[in-house]
Amino acid sequence: MRLEHRNIEIKDIVFGDAMKVDGSTLVVDKNAIIDELMKDENIKEVKVDLAKPGEKTRIIPVKDVIEPRYKVEGTPGFAGVTTQAAPLGEGIVSVLKNTAIVTIGDIVGFQEGIIDMWGEGGTWTPFSKTLNIVVDITPIEGLTPHEHEVTCRIAGLKASEVVGLAAKDVEPTEVVVYEKGTIPEENAKYPDLPKVVYVEMLISQGLLHASFIYGTDSIGILPTYLSPTEELDGAVISGNCVAACDKITTYQHQNNNVIIELMELHGKEINFVGVLMVPELTTLRGKFVTCDYTAKLCKELGADGVIVSEEGYGNPDSDLLMICQRLEKMGIKTVLITDECAGWDGMSQPLADTAKEAVAVVSTGNVSHVVTLEKADRILGDPFAVANLAGGWEGAYNPEDGTIKCELNAVISSTSEIGTHNATIELV
Repeated sequence: MRLEHRNIEIKDIVFGDAMKVDGSTLVVDKNAIIDELMKDENIKEVKVDLAKPGEKTRIIPVKDVIEPRYKVEGTPGFAGVTTQAAPLGEGIVSVLKNTAIVTIGDIVGFQEGIIDMWGEGGTWTPFSKTLNIVVDITPIEGLTPHEHEVTCRIAGLKASEVVGLAAKDVEPTEVVVYEKGTIPEENAKYPDLPKVVYVEMLISQGLLHASFIYGTDSIGILPTYLSPTEELDGAVISGNCVAACDKITTYQHQNNNVIIELMELHGKEINFVGVLMVPELTTLRGKFVTCDYTAKLCKELGADGVIVSEEGYGNPDSDLLMICQRLEKMGIKTVLITDECAGWDGMSQPLADTAKEAVAVVSTGNVSHVVTLEKADRILGDPFAVANLAGGWEGAYNPEDGTIKCELNAVISSTSEIGTHNATIELV
């Protein structure tokens, strides 16, 4: 499969009367976004704002982040969701780099997150560096929680497609090609390179804890093989509002850093076999079935090594360690990517489970680390919503001085387990 990303570098973003790229500036027609989203009878009102890096702007509560794109050749849109179901992972895509759709609005339950475009909060989230089109969605009254969630999720995806039209016919700044043949073809080309499988765990626990593959809720699947280019082409989207720090937004699926790095190494240091999408279930039976099946598939694919990334923490820690145990006992070298829930002082047990087979673990940070976010000059959304976020609490927002005290739990992508964050590791 061959996927070509024609990246268009955007350095500024402004409102205008047409959706277009003017030099390196993205001109956004807010009415085009509003008109498209208001076609949904479940939406009462849509507001659109811009948020730029360095501005003292706070965005809360964030539901999802999506990268605007235009499919030049191949299956368009988010197949199986906003467009007809068809294979993704091949063709040509024009990408508006450095830009993002950020959806906010009335929340169904809890656990969306915060993006600060500056200051302490901005140091922890990569989305303080993107030029953000903030879409505030107000559904009509009387929707069920599931209807409410679907309405907001689909609205964000459609907004990204509307903005993505600006990339049509624009010359790219750079062209990046992701290409890989079938498993037998690649095995024949690289017989001496170690075969590596990437296991991507996905929150799959129902309303507000869902991930979707070609529009299918992962709660109902067995571990599923994808070509790496499929995820980079929009086959996986987020319906997940667990702790914001490590929820994998749709933007992060579109730009999965683990996949991109493995594709870079493919044919040089490794033979990248592909990706297994693995649901994180809550029942003990579900965990045994999923973990056994994941290990079996890795063995059948001939994996010499496996990288496993988690989504969330706590309950899924057991899945992470169970997969590791099974793979290591098969003689398959395994690397885990996870964050830690180690308490405010960092001294608590970091994972909910342990295994002696887990000998190679990459930590993406402590979700419990407490930060104080400075007063914002402008707030898009509702700062009092922090009381309902994971990592927030009643009184976390101080209206007298405008500050928020919270855990990294509440900051979008601050401890992302697929590497999309601003944290660095200091060796001492």
